Amino acid sequence: MSEILPPCPKCSSEYTYEMNALMVCPECGNEWVSAGATADDASFSGERVVKDAVGNVLSDGDTVTVVKTLKVKGSPSGIKAGTKVRNIRLVDGVDGHDIDCRIDGFGPMQLKSSVVKKA
Repeated sequence: MSEILPPCPKCSSEYTYEMNALMVCPECGNEWVSAGATADDASFSGERVVKDAVGNVLSDGDTVTVVKTLKVKGSPSGIKAGTKVRNIRLVDGVDGHDIDCRIDGFGPMQLKSSVVKKA
């Protein structure tokens, strides 16, 4: 092993090891985030990362395009593939619907991130 790991900040032990993105000290049991962990890592930032159908990260205010035709109760045609939705808002919705938006001709509704693509 050519990688030099930092000593434990609690007991200064040199026998630390990595466990996923955490550093662990076997002598005192201390666990801490390594200095190499990025701020983009969702498990450490506490923020939920929402990705679209092709893997792009979505954020509030983005414009997205619907990638497949969606059936809507009360509407004979539904939402067609290619419909642009502007100014989305990410929410903790019901049943996987994590995008809150307003679609022209339909009004306010919630969409799943798996049926949209960032424009």
